[in-house]
Amino acid sequence: MKYVLISGGVVSGLGKGVTASSIGVVLKACGLRVTSIKIDPYLNIDAGTMSPFEHGEVFVLDDGGEVDLDLGNYERFLDVTLTKDNNITTGKIYQSVLEKERKGDYLGKTVQVVPHITDAIKDWIQSVAAIPVDGQEGPADVCVIELGGTVGDIESMPFIEALRQLSFSVGPDNFCLIHVSLIPVLGVVGEQKTKPTQHSVRELRALGLTPHLLACRSAEPLLQNTKDKLSQFCHVPVENILNIHDVPNIWHIPLLLKNQNAHLSILQQLNLLEKATSPALQQWTKMAETYDNITDSVRIAMVGKYVGLTDSYLSVIKALLHACVTLSLRPSIDWIAASDLEEDSAESTPDGHATAWETLKRADCVLVPGGFGDRGIKGMMLAAKYAREKKVPYLGICLGMQISVIEFARSVLGLDRANSVEFDAQTPNPVVIFMPEGSRTHMGSTMRLGSRRTLLQTPDCITSKLYGNSAYVDERHRHRYEVNPAVIRTLEEAGLKFVGKDETGNRMEILELPSHPYYVGVQFHPEFKSRPARPSALFLGLILAATGKLEAYLSRHQNGS
Repeated sequence: MKYVLISGGVVSGLGKGVTASSIGVVLKACGLRVTSIKIDPYLNIDAGTMSPFEHGEVFVLDDGGEVDLDLGNYERFLDVTLTKDNNITTGKIYQSVLEKERKGDYLGKTVQVVPHITDAIKDWIQSVAAIPVDGQEGPADVCVIELGGTVGDIESMPFIEALRQLSFSVGPDNFCLIHVSLIPVLGVVGEQKTKPTQHSVRELRALGLTPHLLACRSAEPLLQNTKDKLSQFCHVPVENILNIHDVPNIWHIPLLLKNQNAHLSILQQLNLLEKATSPALQQWTKMAETYDNITDSVRIAMVGKYVGLTDSYLSVIKALLHACVTLSLRPSIDWIAASDLEEDSAESTPDGHATAWETLKRADCVLVPGGFGDRGIKGMMLAAKYAREKKVPYLGICLGMQISVIEFARSVLGLDRANSVEFDAQTPNPVVIFMPEGSRTHMGSTMRLGSRRTLLQTPDCITSKLYGNSAYVDERHRHRYEVNPAVIRTLEEAGLKFVGKDETGNRMEILELPSHPYYVGVQFHPEFKSRPARPSALFLGLILAATGKLEAYLSRHQNGS
């Protein structure tokens, strides 16, 4: 197994995840099989209990793993299916070591960071790297490892030591270290400063790891004298100093790396030049350039509760992008804080309230994504009601589906106090209830998680047609609450149809409003499986409906053309 390690210096948020994904894309384009691992040095077991405000979205895998959003980048860029073990955290490592200690596996020895924690990290990396993630048999050729955080963080020290040991044990031909760093430009002078990167590399070298390549983040392309200076002070050949400057969209980054011959430097370090081919990135180039040249756009109102941090909905944004680009459109997302739509905000923040409603009314479609807690619920219901009554295309995901059920029960059935027991435990009309297998005391990994099958009840619904007339779909879930089976008949008699159910027939997975051009709610998260070349069917349907092209599309695909 060959390992490519991506570390980061100077500041966090430089885009190590996109850099790691892009390196994977270029290596894959060279004919190599690639897998990836993300190391998060925090003590949490996984990302499942973290606030989206703190850490961005929680990405869900097929096996139910709640992981860092960078694994979503890996899956989208590399078109692979990862497992929860591809995300290593300090919490997971310490938990596994302490479980062994409790069982007496260490035979009475004093359990220490070195060697026990570092050995556990190395064993985990080597075992997970051997698991195929691309549908083929046997291990991949290269494992790309991203070390989260910044060099020098106290939390990442055991991982750096373990990776130092791993580089020594596998040998120089099997290990390539790429250090991502920042080249800032200060003030009016406009000079590209290399000192932060010099210090970062010096710290990395002091810990026993020497970078083979530098990936330098900057606003503008690096000047030659900047590269020369970096080479001299960081002991990295000039040809191995890569520049990842700002680009129109992130699909350009693999092309940027290829144009700087990053693949040749990596392949040479890993002794893979004879095995690899010249990178075939024609499709990727077409995709990046197509997006640059798109002029038409579609307005999407995103009504949520975490709109202050767009990373909270990263996969939703990417799924919208994939669907739009497929239709030669540019997504114009208008972020609306759900609470700004509520009547209370008309008094407290009248300007914000007015702006929110103006934004909603000029949108071509409305999307209410997932979330937890009761903040902004009334605003989401108002958005769902507006979309339902005004025939504006609507997609509700997870919480967004439950919102549409509550709003329908209140507005159409006249059940004014209809609610989810998540928001009102004493509601006399519980249309959304707690799932029996959920835990009320423990938060982590206690939801309905991972890929589950949904059976489509009729081939005549929009969803079935969008999914290619399939009898079922497998999509990823992450929820604790579900539509109350006791109210299904009443809701359906009033016009809301549940066209997708789980294999027991008791769980409602997909709802549609047949009298509406596109009013769809899904309990699962279709955004997690969307890919640049294979957009999610439901997101594609939303954009088609928003641009008045859905009927023609369905009719064309029904006829097999």
